[in-house]
Amino acid sequence: MQVQVNTDNDTPGREDLVERVQQMIGEHLGRFQLTRVEVHIGDVNAGKSGPNDKRCMIEARPTGHAPVAVTHQAESVKLALTGAMSKAKAALDTAMGKRTDHKGGATIRTVEPG
Repeated sequence: MQVQVNTDNDTPGREDLVERVQQMIGEHLGRFQLTRVEVHIGDVNAGKSGPNDKRCMIEARPTGHAPVAVTHQAESVKLALTGAMSKAKAALDTAMGKRTDHKGGATIRTVEPG
């Protein structure tokens, strides 16, 4: 899996941030078969402080499927990254689950005997 981390001019793209992003991707999204993950981290207000001014956008590309993109805004880069990872995991669960949990899976419409 290829991981690409992009930051804007107002967000320092230090090595520790890139390492933390790669570690979080491995923890949260490692179980999915992904060809590439792009993470864009930025400051919405460009240097001015304010509530929820840090944004993290994650685009994950599952093998053989359409890309999944999510965005989360928070007051810090860490919180924006954590929120976006949770959203990406949920979106991939939904997208991949729809492809594998049909025909032959459990249904709520059957009546249990007894």
